[in-house]
Amino acid sequence: MTDRYPSLDAYAFIGDGHTGALVSRYGCIDWCCMPRIDSPACFARLLDWDRGGHFTISPPGRDWSSRRRYLPDTLILESTFVTPTGTARLIDGVAMRRGGRLHPYRQILRVLEGIEGEVEVEVRIDPRFEYGAVRPRLRRAGEAITAVGGSTGLLFSGDVELQIADGQMGADLRISEGETRRLSMQWHPPHVLDDDLPAPCSGDEISRRLDETRVWWSTWSGGLLGDPHLETARHSARVLKAMINPPTGAMVAAPTTSLPEWIGGTRNWDYRYTWIRDSVFAVRALSRLGALAEAEGFRRFVERTAAGLAEEIQVLYGIDGAIRLPEFELELEGYRRSRPVRVGNAAHRQVQLDTYGYLIELEWDWHLLGRPADPEYLRFVSDIADLVCRVWQEPDRGIWEVRGEPRHFVQSKAMCWVALDRAVRLASETELRGDVDRWSATRDSIREAIETRGVVDGSYVRSFGSREVDAALLLLPIVGYVDADDPLMKRTVDRIVDELGVQGSRLIRRYRTDDGIPGEEGCFLAAGFWLAQVLALQGRRDEAVAVFDECVGTGGDLGLFSEEFDPASGAMLGNYPQALTHLAHIDALYTILEGRDSPTSPSLSE
Repeated sequence: MTDRYPSLDAYAFIGDGHTGALVSRYGCIDWCCMPRIDSPACFARLLDWDRGGHFTISPPGRDWSSRRRYLPDTLILESTFVTPTGTARLIDGVAMRRGGRLHPYRQILRVLEGIEGEVEVEVRIDPRFEYGAVRPRLRRAGEAITAVGGSTGLLFSGDVELQIADGQMGADLRISEGETRRLSMQWHPPHVLDDDLPAPCSGDEISRRLDETRVWWSTWSGGLLGDPHLETARHSARVLKAMINPPTGAMVAAPTTSLPEWIGGTRNWDYRYTWIRDSVFAVRALSRLGALAEAEGFRRFVERTAAGLAEEIQVLYGIDGAIRLPEFELELEGYRRSRPVRVGNAAHRQVQLDTYGYLIELEWDWHLLGRPADPEYLRFVSDIADLVCRVWQEPDRGIWEVRGEPRHFVQSKAMCWVALDRAVRLASETELRGDVDRWSATRDSIREAIETRGVVDGSYVRSFGSREVDAALLLLPIVGYVDADDPLMKRTVDRIVDELGVQGSRLIRRYRTDDGIPGEEGCFLAAGFWLAQVLALQGRRDEAVAVFDECVGTGGDLGLFSEEFDPASGAMLGNYPQALTHLAHIDALYTILEGRDSPTSPSLSE
């Protein structure tokens, strides 16, 4: 039955950059990867309800309701369970501390508090490692219980007396007003002796670490800009922070794999990797909010990982810089029977010419922030510019990573123009050296090709020889290829709204052209925020605010954005939460606020 699976908006995200988990409004951790966010899942019920495993703390039955929120300035989840006999509160967070960049706890904290009356609560822990393929061995180790199997080990401790039966752990509790029960789940290497296991956490130690985590998040949030209009942007920044790997600085596109772009469809991809193009959006958005350390960390990751031979640049990498990311399928049911379930991402082998533009744009943005350039990296930038001069006329797979035939995508060509334009500018303002005359001449040739072969009926089109538009064209004014007020861009925006919009909604699809992959998809939320941003740049503020508000409304009660959305059903689609959507949200909000006379929208004025 597909209705066993909660809708994606039922899930909250908690994380510390090293690991992350999705917690449902029913108190269930149905997705968790340890020790890293790209490790094989130890709870994967999100992708297979029967075999995936879960960690549940909730009242029994369904005769109760819940409400939830993130504690102020944190990514710590508070869920309140209201039952006929009383009220209880569950606090969930991934433990954080100073020094956690290199020495994290790798621990999830779960604290249950009695608020009013008496509440019956069930604790059920069914760990399944390697995406449900391994049922671990459970055994007591002093005051704790260990679960070990495959490449994973977990240590469960606290002041809840867990019983082991049928390969699971559990407890039935009655919690009264003023009482507290606490559980910890901590990763450890599977092949260690008992003496080398992490020390079990007492209830008091769990509470101390939760307080430590709250202080950590509040301190970090305190470093963000404080304009009250930016509260939703600061929340997006916290979500992004939890997806940035602290040791490397890389940001995953999402903490999940194979959540479908259409229920029952095959567009199910693994997004637990880092994309080069996201680095530009991340540096720009995070820098605007004052999160310069995170912006610089991602930039340095890209420099370290991509630098070398320009011809060997990939569009995505592992969060540790890994270059081989083979794609394979798992024998799982899939979220609401959406198969296949994939691990790895074959797009790392694709040629996407826009990547070169984003790499040089990244260095240009950093230069505009007044930051010094690394001489060795500038030599790499010069090599990229030379490579663009050689390859810009070739077809590619484009920003959407189509798996059909390569095409001459206009957005890809425009980013080649950006690559050479920024290289020319950097050569005049930094120590960048190279064949500037060739870069300049090729830049002009690219523009001529776009303006002749990429324009039909007074607007830009998706690719040379096409008559259709593409939401990626909204990036042209955002990256500075064309003014937003240019008549071609105005006509392009109008066509995108008319041809890619969905009846009864202001959200838009990416495109409507066959891309070689069967099945449908939803509206692409980042593109909706791009549309709001471009409308604002065109001075169409009321339209921009209306589009922005509808996009924000897809984030549910917790302000978490998915990759796509179906306006007809109200369903979130695609991997969740999606970094690119949160980045686009921040940029759109800034652009709208920069042009405001007075706020006219609740989302902009609260």
